[in-house]
Amino acid sequence: MPLRAAALTTLCALACAGAMAQSTAAPPERQRELVRMVRQDCGSCHGMHLTGGLGPPLTPAALADKPVPSMAATIFHGRPGTPMPPWRTFVTEAEALWIAEQLASGFPPSPQRPQP
Repeated sequence: MPLRAAALTTLCALACAGAMAQSTAAPPERQRELVRMVRQDCGSCHGMHLTGGLGPPLTPAALADKPVPSMAATIFHGRPGTPMPPWRTFVTEAEALWIAEQLASGFPPSPQRPQP
């Protein structure tokens, strides 16, 4: 029975991810905000360089076998029964997809603060 529940959860996550429309690039300012959020908030569990910590690494090599829509569903909906929270309060489905695409291809560096 637990295997069946896990399969159902995976199927639901994939279905939700499939429902997410094609990624639309966020405006540059929002992209900078999302990069900072991932680096700071996600980095608190996945490591500040996203190479792992309490959570698994989020490097392109570690994510190579993970479908981008599934990663986006995990970002948006979280993973029940694990420490991975849903981020739907902070990001849209399209933004979750953008983040997943960026993670799969190598996440951008933290934005630099403008020099005075």
